[in-house]
Amino acid sequence: MTSIVKRFVEESEKRPSLGLGTASDFITVSEVLGRAATVARELQSQGIQPGQKIAMIDSSSTGYVVSWLACLLAGTPVALINPTYPEELLQEMLAKFEPAVVWRSEEIARNRQAVVSEIAGLPGLDSQSLDVISYMHTSGTTGLPKFCAQTNNYFIKMARDMGAALELSPADRVLAPLPLFHINPMGYGLITAILAGCDVFSVEKFSASGFWPVVKENNISVLILHAPPVEILKRATTTEDAAGHSIRTMFYANRDFMETFKIPVAVSGYGSTEAGGISHMKKWTSPIGMPDNVSRYGGESRPEIEWKLNDAGYVMVRETQDGILFTGYATADGLNPARDADGWFDTGDIGSMESNGDMIFIERGAESIRVKGEYVPIPTLDDRINPISSIVDFAIWKRPSAVVDDEVVLYIVAEQIPVAEIAQAVADLPKYMQPVAVARVGTIPRDAAAGKVQRRLLPDQEVIEWHTM
Repeated sequence: MTSIVKRFVEESEKRPSLGLGTASDFITVSEVLGRAATVARELQSQGIQPGQKIAMIDSSSTGYVVSWLACLLAGTPVALINPTYPEELLQEMLAKFEPAVVWRSEEIARNRQAVVSEIAGLPGLDSQSLDVISYMHTSGTTGLPKFCAQTNNYFIKMARDMGAALELSPADRVLAPLPLFHINPMGYGLITAILAGCDVFSVEKFSASGFWPVVKENNISVLILHAPPVEILKRATTTEDAAGHSIRTMFYANRDFMETFKIPVAVSGYGSTEAGGISHMKKWTSPIGMPDNVSRYGGESRPEIEWKLNDAGYVMVRETQDGILFTGYATADGLNPARDADGWFDTGDIGSMESNGDMIFIERGAESIRVKGEYVPIPTLDDRINPISSIVDFAIWKRPSAVVDDEVVLYIVAEQIPVAEIAQAVADLPKYMQPVAVARVGTIPRDAAAGKVQRRLLPDQEVIEWHTM
């Protein structure tokens, strides 16, 4: 087994034209590596040593990829952080993570302009299979987002299995148009594509109107998506918009999308950042006969992953080779592997098992809110609402969105709804994190022992007054 960065070098040498980047700033992998090498040496000149951590907070760009590879070449594990999080949450996450360097938009744009230099001699080229090279964070729905440590082996084996499921070849061109701090565009998309010898494209920002032109202009043959963009494209674009595309397969599977846009093959799956990026996959060779909830069909577990349901119906996974799952959560005392004595990781998700042994995902066991693919950190919203003195008690929860996933609802106990104060408290948060409605109720249900909000009982409360924000 070798390192990701060495594999990138090998693939670029096999095919010098192999490229990656955004559709508007697409360059060869060898150029990306050459620019990243210069940035890696700049880190060395600043006294940054292999093993010290770096954090990146920015949207997708070719400079983002240059910066990410610079960290790998320098041997400095890098945390990829959601740039839409409010600043106070980012600062709290950084304080826990303690990076030696934090790169934001200015530094990442500057890294893109670094001159090309030789990569020989950089420490990351000697990175070993089980060395931690990256950290991706959890959603933070029940507390501060946790950083998950990922190794070379984690990504290489994931790329092997996803590439096989999609049947990738160097003839393919992959589009992964979602933010690169997510596991699916970075792991399933960029890393999987390059290790299979495929060109891979990103975009600075997902756009329904710009999606099909990018697909057609760049001869895209493979899509890496998830639920929100799939639903948006189904509503906002037509068969005629997509006419002439060359897509032969995609992740994830969605019957209506495949039928509307004439995509013959797709892959569904189940996983998480902790569970090896993706622990289960299922290939669908035709939309005909697909179930409505095809995206919940995880299918078979990957070769080095075992799985079971515990007595409560929660999905448990276990690796049979080190480095297939995440290595652990980053803590002040080191990495917490988060496994039981027998090596099982509790995903926190409820599932079922088909008669053939395949897995079906049912729902997330933990209380969580997902809006257009983004997870809303409930504690951050709690901190915003808590100072409003006219609110006696409150709870953040959700209701099904008319579009996809959830939308945020604020339940309050108060004499009247302080609309202006609530609006001001959340005004600078990303739109997906802001409550779309406020429900004034007589009481917030809490358990008698710890006083914890029983969020799943909130929709059953009698609402005295609704206000749409």
